[in-house]
Amino acid sequence: MDWARILAYVTGTVDQELLARNEYLAAENRILKAQLKGRPRLSDGERGVLGEIGHRLGRKVLADIATFALPDTILGWYRKLVARKFDGSMARQYPGRPRIKREVEELIIHMASENRD
Repeated sequence: MDWARILAYVTGTVDQELLARNEYLAAENRILKAQLKGRPRLSDGERGVLGEIGHRLGRKVLADIATFALPDTILGWYRKLVARKFDGSMARQYPGRPRIKREVEELIIHMASENRD
C-alpha cells in the first residue's frame, strides 16, 4: 500500500508541473501572437500573468522553457506584482492629517482666546 501512495504522489506532482509548464507556454504564445509587429511590448497585466506562472514554476524550469524573457526578468515581474499588491495604496484616502471636527476646532479657539498665557 505504501508504494502505491508514493507512486500516486510522484505522478501527481509531475502532472502538476507539466500543467504549469503548458499554462505558461500557452500564455506566452497567446501574448506573442497578439503582438507580431516588431518588438513585443507587454502591458502590466501581461507581465503579471507571466510572472505569476513563472514564480510557480521556479527559476530552473523557466531557464528551460522561457523564450520571451530571462528567468530573472520574469521573476522580477512577479516581485513587482506582489509589491504593488501590498503597498497599502488602496487603504489611503487622502494625504495629510485627518481634519478636526468643526466643534472641536471652535472649542480650541475659544479656550485659546480665554487663556492667553
